[in-house]
Amino acid sequence: MARKCVVWCLISAIFILGIAPRLEAAFVPSQAINYMYSDRGSDLKAIQSALESRLVQQRLADLGYSSDEIKDKLALLSDQQLHSIAQKLDSLRVGQDSGLGIVIAVLVIIILIIILINLTTGHKVIVTK
Repeated sequence: MARKCVVWCLISAIFILGIAPRLEAAFVPSQAINYMYSDRGSDLKAIQSALESRLVQQRLADLGYSSDEIKDKLALLSDQQLHSIAQKLDSLRVGQDSGLGIVIAVLVIIILIIILINLTTGHKVIVTK
């Protein structure tokens, strides 16, 4: 009995260690961080081109911002803030949420339920065309 308990504890410990992600970290000198930031002009152009979109202009107008106020706010941002916003603009997809992840998750859950029904009961699930 004790031997089974030790075996199962070792199996679970090995399983947990196997699924843990491997992380590596190191110190980064401050000079390397300065090279990551691009110039202010290109970041400002990227943000302004995104602000020229008709949907964005309409939404900002609905919120009560004029184009002069937006330009003043952009001028107040630091270089790092501008760069951060410019990088985030690339990952934005307006109105393009496909929901593919939700569909895949639902299909996986359905397949797991069918497998559990087949394994636990004598009933068979038959899918016909």
